[in-house]
Formats: sequence, structure tokens, C-alpha cells
Amino acid sequence: MTPSPEARRLHPGVVALGWVSFLSDVASDMIFPLLPDFLTRSLGAGPAALGLIEGVAEATASLAKMLSGWWSDRVRRRKPLVVGGYCLAAAVRPLVGLTSRWTEVLAIRFADRLGKGIRTSPRDALLSELVSPQKRGRAFGLQRAMDNAGAFAGPLVAALLLKFVFSDERSVFLLAGIPGLAAVAVLIVSVREVPKERTLEPSAGRAPERLPRRFWFAIAVFVVFTLASSTDAFLLLRARDLGIAVWELPLLWAFFNGVKAIGGVPGGALSDRFGRIGTIVAGWGVYAAAYVGFALASRPAHVWGLFAFYALFYALTEGAERALVADLVPAGMRGRAFGVFHASVGLAALPASLFFGIWWKTFGPRSAFLIGAGIAVVASVGLLIFLASAPRGALRPARE
Repeated sequence: MTPSPEARRLHPGVVALGWVSFLSDVASDMIFPLLPDFLTRSLGAGPAALGLIEGVAEATASLAKMLSGWWSDRVRRRKPLVVGGYCLAAAVRPLVGLTSRWTEVLAIRFADRLGKGIRTSPRDALLSELVSPQKRGRAFGLQRAMDNAGAFAGPLVAALLLKFVFSDERSVFLLAGIPGLAAVAVLIVSVREVPKERTLEPSAGRAPERLPRRFWFAIAVFVVFTLASSTDAFLLLRARDLGIAVWELPLLWAFFNGVKAIGGVPGGALSDRFGRIGTIVAGWGVYAAAYVGFALASRPAHVWGLFAFYALFYALTEGAERALVADLVPAGMRGRAFGVFHASVGLAALPASLFFGIWWKTFGPRSAFLIGAGIAVVASVGLLIFLASAPRGALRPARE
């Protein structure tokens, strides 16, 4: 994906981090869409093993994000943790191609997600320090757009390799190491850490002891929304229920991520122009409407339009949420703040997906999607209350 003219005016380090995310996601998504079939068909694992692997992986990433963010604030360095996280993931991810037991895949996924957890919060803090508050939404929008572009390209690369070059997934898994290592190289060469003195508060030599109360209120609202936000795997399951053929699922997933990539920069820029909270609430409204659509859909033709519409939710919220987190806390606490944000949302997603799956199995998909839409509306109201109750100027970016 070529950055837009707006993106080119951002700090070069922001654009470089975007390409790091792109290459890393190409590597990850060359593997991830093929992993369930590989586990069940080649390694003899069942659905319970698959659930255990992904549950452990995501919980590990969530906790690591919190700890790495706190540590990056403490040592006042971001880049070493970011490099270490990307290196770990790039090194272990291709080893899936050498496995003979599902327990080995569990260990690899644990290490892969540990790497993601180590890098994510320091990376977001580093990115927020490379731009002015007025460009944060656009900067995070670019990062998320490039990430989604990689998630679009990775499955297509894997599909082409399997169609025309290889006869099994193992070779594709091994080749996924190439874009992963390229991501590390771009990061090391092209991203420079902001000088330490620029990230300190002008009136203090160290960060305050506690994160602001307004930050915790925002996190509480994000957690409420996340209880509506089950894994997108259920959307693919719903697509199959509505008649989408198996061979179409990778194309549908690539299409979905392509729309997310296109909308990422404009969505983040909207939050710079019209405000973070209004943009996030608009995105959550799109989410609720899309879930109602998935509940009521009855034909395969509905699925493609719903996936495109649902992608707008990510375009409007991914950059804006991260920019709001950066705005609400002083510069010296952003690693910790992003760690809390990612960990809270990640851990809340586990019961959300579990509840959604149980409800689907017991009462069917329609009511499950409608409940998700309802929770999203409640969270939107909570965020609007947060906006209305904040003192004038309280939601302006914290001092640099």
C-alpha cells in the first residue's frame, strides 16, 4: 500500500513504522488463515486444542503489553523493546512449518504473541512522540492502515504460493520468515527514538505516580464496548451459515482488510479535525448497525456489503482510540497508558468471545449479534457522558 499525500507529510519515522507493521502482518497472515486447517488436518488437533492455543496466545499478548509499556516508561527507552518484540516474533513464527505436534504450535504461538505484547505498547508510545498532538489521529490511522494492508496482502501471497508453487502449508510457513525479517531491518535502520529530553514534562524531571482519573474512565468505557466485541472469526462463521463457499473465505477476509487499510488514514484524520470521542462514537455506531445487519442477513450477497460496512468501524476507531489514550496522559506515562489500554481491551475480549460463542450455540446467531449491538450502544452512551461531564479543556492533549 502506498501512503497517501497526507501520510507523506508525517514524520519519516511514522511512515517507517507503518511499513514495519505492513511487513510484519504479511508474515503473520501468510500463516494465520491456514493454521486452523493445519492443526486439525495435519497435526490431529481438535477444536478444544485450537481454542486453548489462541486463548493462551491472546492472554499472553495482553499481559505483556501492560508490562512492556510500564517498563518503557521506567527506562525511558522505547525502541529496544520494539526491536526485541519484532525480532522474537520474526524468529519463531516460521517454525510452525517444522512442527509435528500441536503442543509445539502452542509454544510457538505463545512466543509469537509474547513478541507482539512486548512491542505494541512501546511502539504506540514511540509513535505518539514522533508527531504533534494535532497529527496523532492521522499517524495512528496510517499505522493501522498499513497493518491492515499487510493483513490483506498476506493471505493473497499464501493463496498464490499454494495455488502455483507449493502443495502444502509448511513451505508457506517457512517463507513467512522473509517479510518478518524485512520488518526488523526497516525498524532498525529507519526508525529513530525521540531524544529523551523531548519526552519529559517541562515542569518535572520524571513522570507522575498515577495515571489521570479521566484516563481510567475512558478505559472503563472501552472495556464495556469490548464486551460486545467478540472475535471476528464469528463473522466468518456467519458468512458460512449464509452460503459463502469455503474457497471464498480467504478472498472475503482479504477484501475486508483491504477496506480497513483504505479507510485507516482518513478515519484517523477525522479524529484530528472533529475530535476523538465523536469519531469513536461514530465508529461504535457503525459496529452496532453492522451487527444488526449480520443478525438479519439472509443471503450471501448481504455478506460482502456487511463486511465492507463493518470495516468502517475499524477505520474510524483504531487510530482515534490510540490517539485519545495518548492525549489523556502526560508524555512520560504513555508507555504505561498504552499497556493498560491494550491489556484491558485484550483481556475483556476473552469473556466476550466466550459468551458470544455459548449464546450462539444455545440460542442461535441472530440474538447473539443483537446483544453485541446493544452493548455497543450502551458503551457509546457512556463515552458521550464522559464527553459531557468533562470540564472545559480537560480532553485536550496532555502537555508534551
